Amino acid sequence: MRAISGLWRWRHNALCRATDLAEAWVALAGLLLILSLAPLIGTLVGGAAQDALQRSVREQHQSRHRVTATVVRALERPPLTVDPEGASAGDLRSRVLAGWTAPDGSRHEGPLMTSVDDPDTGDRFAIWTDARGRTVARPLDSGTATTHAALAGFGAAVAAAALVETARRIVVWRMVRRRYARLEQEWDRAGPDWGRTGAGS
Repeated sequence: MRAISGLWRWRHNALCRATDLAEAWVALAGLLLILSLAPLIGTLVGGAAQDALQRSVREQHQSRHRVTATVVRALERPPLTVDPEGASAGDLRSRVLAGWTAPDGSRHEGPLMTSVDDPDTGDRFAIWTDARGRTVARPLDSGTATTHAALAGFGAAVAAAALVETARRIVVWRMVRRRYARLEQEWDRAGPDWGRTGAGS
């Protein structure tokens, strides 16, 4: 907006220098680029991230299976590496020896962490495994993938806008330096005659 008002202000001003107009045009070009390029880049990056993440969601849901594990016995809790006062309830989980049947029918047994409070033999809880029964992380859900894609698109748009603004500032800085260099040269030429009446006449 400042660029437009700057152009309008200098339109018929006798004091307007070519550099003033050039700076205003650079500012206007930067504004238009930010308003057009940043949303476009954000949309493209967000769309690409959405496609990749949703493909990953589908692959994970096909390759990971939710099975029920049964507590064989509770295991001794490992020593705390965090302050129990500052830890959330999810951080203080129980460690148990559990057994489960894999999707391929094989039987497995091993130590697992569970959120079951005071687990007893025979308690059941859900876990995620691959087709062979190895435990894996819970698959990404579609909503979380969409949120990540939106954040990626927003981040790309902000980065594009920052890049355009940085380029604009560099161009204006160079223009101002060039103007000051010319002003210094003019002062150097006028310097010997400064303050002397009739000098050089």
